[in-house]
Amino acid sequence: MNKITFGPISSRRFGLSLGVDLSPNQKQCNFDCVYCELQAAKPVEKSLVYPKIQDILEQVKQALSSNAKFDFLTLTANGEPSLYPHLKELVCELNKIKQDKKLLILSNGSGVLNTHAFDALMDIDVVKFSLDSAKEKTFYRIDRALKQIKLEIMIEKMIIFRKKFLGELIMEVLIVQGLNDSKEEMLALNEVFDKIKPSRVDFSTIDRPPAYPVKGISMEKLEELSMYITSVPVVLAKHYYKGEKIDFNTQELLKMLQLRAQSEFDIENKFSQYSKDVLEKLIKEQKVVVKNLAGVNFYKKI
Repeated sequence: MNKITFGPISSRRFGLSLGVDLSPNQKQCNFDCVYCELQAAKPVEKSLVYPKIQDILEQVKQALSSNAKFDFLTLTANGEPSLYPHLKELVCELNKIKQDKKLLILSNGSGVLNTHAFDALMDIDVVKFSLDSAKEKTFYRIDRALKQIKLEIMIEKMIIFRKKFLGELIMEVLIVQGLNDSKEEMLALNEVFDKIKPSRVDFSTIDRPPAYPVKGISMEKLEELSMYITSVPVVLAKHYYKGEKIDFNTQELLKMLQLRAQSEFDIENKFSQYSKDVLEKLIKEQKVVVKNLAGVNFYKKI
């Protein structure tokens, strides 16, 4: 039996996570994203090779009984986890045994187009969908999805999903140099996010060797583009930040937090110790509130 579970691993945006690979033998995906860290592969409609539910549960139970520390039980795959044919039943069984862990799925978002997968996603605690562009031409250039996947319909279904879903929905955007790194792309995404209304949006760029010869952008450019996303809280996934740490006085800090909630990563990467002390004081004075959105703390003026 192939190893289905892996970790726990430390994630920048989800704390400690135990991975559950629903396609451990080979890549099976209905996208062939240019930035994928797996090898390029022709998109497929469904998973043909997959582990049995019983084998998955057995390995998850072993991990749970080992007392390994983790916060999330993460459904992922060499490809797209929502293509797993018995997802609804698997999610039901995992919810029975997960104890105090949250069930998370890392999906490209196409599951909303399939009734079976849509229903299964409804029973997951935290759902992460990718959306790299709100423009059809750019979407196909980056994600190289099966032609029957229509971006407009997928977005409409995401809006419907969010209205019904009781858990936390996270969107993720990965920026590729020369493809979706423009103001126009960001404004189109901002409009769509305003309709979907996710808990937060994670912004990142290429930081691992990609399947195709494409490049990422600088952290400075990533931050600049993220400022166009005003409809929802944004997390910048940063390994490092080269800028100077900044001193903010009380008025400056309150103004900033009124205009845009800052994530814990922003605080760590941009704030000097003086700014952090001012922030702590404002929290104690109940002028700033800390809100946890799917595992990431955000700071906002009350």
